[in-house]
Amino acid sequence: MKIRFPIVATIIVAAAVVVMVALGVWQLQRKGEKEALIALYAANRAKSEISYPALGPVSDMSMFRKSTVTCLKVVRWQASAGKDAQGRSGIRYIAECTAGGAEGPGILVLAGVADRPDLTPAWTGGAVTGLIVTEPDKRSLLQKALGSDVVLRPMLIATSPVEGLRAPSQPKPEDVANNHLAYAVQWFLFAAAAAIIYLLALRKRQAG
Repeated sequence: MKIRFPIVATIIVAAAVVVMVALGVWQLQRKGEKEALIALYAANRAKSEISYPALGPVSDMSMFRKSTVTCLKVVRWQASAGKDAQGRSGIRYIAECTAGGAEGPGILVLAGVADRPDLTPAWTGGAVTGLIVTEPDKRSLLQKALGSDVVLRPMLIATSPVEGLRAPSQPKPEDVANNHLAYAVQWFLFAAAAAIIYLLALRKRQAG
């Protein structure tokens, strides 16, 4: 028996399958790019100290590099959930500082971790050495999904805590999210499911 394919439905399903397969392939490419980026970050940790970048965005070559900054004055404190160097949960305290010279108009320093969420650290400024990362991304999942762009400022995670705080957990390149393989598998499964559902519907139509 000759199978008759509905033209419009076939074109729509075929186009959808092609798009989903293409997205899966793109995610596999992104996986390789992210792995290379993580390797770069790991290499950066062993490199010599650099100047603190004045403004964002933070280049890949600067991420996870050692730097020393001088906080002239703490303007305000930010508090958010985090962990200390021993892995214990607590409240991370980020100092927003004024700075001068080559360090630019201002700096962010993750100065340490405490248990109290309402603490005002006694530290008012000084020299701090640590690793360069970016400030926490406060966008919602919806904003990220919709592609809401934001330039994250550089932030220094102090190697040693300031007075009254515990040492913060140090960033690890291997902790950088790399979910692209899972995303690729999902797109391939979606493509396969769409094709199977279409073939089953076509078979049922032909049988009817």
